[in-house]
Amino acid sequence: MGSKKWIAMLLAGGQGTRLGELTETLAKPAVPFGGKYRIIDFTLSNCTHSGIDTVGVLTQYEPHLLNDYVGNGRAWDLDRNFGGVTVLPPYWGKDGGKWYKGTANAVYQNIHYINQYNPEYVLVISGDHIYKMDYNRLLEYHIEKGSQATIAVIQVPWQEASRFGIMNTSESKKILEFEEKPPFPKNNLASMGVYLFNWKLLKQYLIQDEEDATSSNDFGKNIIPKMLADRVNMYAYQFNGYWKDVGTVRSLWEAHMDLLGDTPAFSLNDSRWNIYAGNANHPPQFISAEGVVKQSLVNEGCSIYGQVEHSILSYNVQVGYGSIINHSVIMPDVTIGNNVTINRAIIASNTVIEDGAVIGSANEHDEITLIGDNQRISFQLKEVL
Repeated sequence: MGSKKWIAMLLAGGQGTRLGELTETLAKPAVPFGGKYRIIDFTLSNCTHSGIDTVGVLTQYEPHLLNDYVGNGRAWDLDRNFGGVTVLPPYWGKDGGKWYKGTANAVYQNIHYINQYNPEYVLVISGDHIYKMDYNRLLEYHIEKGSQATIAVIQVPWQEASRFGIMNTSESKKILEFEEKPPFPKNNLASMGVYLFNWKLLKQYLIQDEEDATSSNDFGKNIIPKMLADRVNMYAYQFNGYWKDVGTVRSLWEAHMDLLGDTPAFSLNDSRWNIYAGNANHPPQFISAEGVVKQSLVNEGCSIYGQVEHSILSYNVQVGYGSIINHSVIMPDVTIGNNVTINRAIIASNTVIEDGAVIGSANEHDEITLIGDNQRISFQLKEVL
């Protein structure tokens, strides 16, 4: 067979413990987002728009729904005879096997998968971020700079910089130093978890890293620092669009709120960059004479008899008479009874909110309330996470 110029390795095995009940039985990239999508749809759609036709999806934690959802990749035009999308869970062979120990180890265990395509470049990306990026521009920058490893970065607010891996660079954006969550960051260029490597070089470092018994087998903690120590030619590619790490309940809620408004911070209604999804079809939404919907995204199969304002409703959500949903995210197949009040909350799938329940707080200084999936709520709930 032939070879590929580049392929992508999509890391989708994270547990996402900071999302609490949302990821108790679900991998973070499979969490519903934006009414009709799952988080992984955004990275897969980026690959499609960028002309990357070979994607390895590395799964581990609670992979069943995610594996089924990705399937043969048809939703993202990734059902190919040579390439396409391939789900790559840990496996056991004649020499035994083991779980992925870290992000670098996950790619190391799939060297054979990458080698069959003999790529010149390998793009390593995460399946748990919300953004639109043309990876072709990253590749062009990588080649123009003569870079051996290029890391996409974005400016984050200074007060949040200590939460991220920070790249300290020269004026030409050559990376001089990498600091993982520094308490006193020197700049606010945060790693987006998007790495482009020359494959031959990366393979050498993956093999060396695996032989190091003290390594955490992680790109951020081990591979990148080792490359810097060895003076590998490494550059930062500055991305100026929208990007959100939805790894916490608040950041997930904030990203949803960013979809709303007359000029949203992040638009799903962009014909030039469609977000593709593998959802099945549902009946049309129904809004009764008593129903009111303002500044909201409401998906197929919803029936609304109450009031929905500045909120996002996934498919098959039922809102009863007299109920008020405000600044909230309602995930698929949720049933909301009559005279229910929900403020600044995330309600997970298949939950039933019984008549008269009060959930969340309208106070913007309070935290976001999270209700896990398959719950039945029949009382006033004002505790927050």
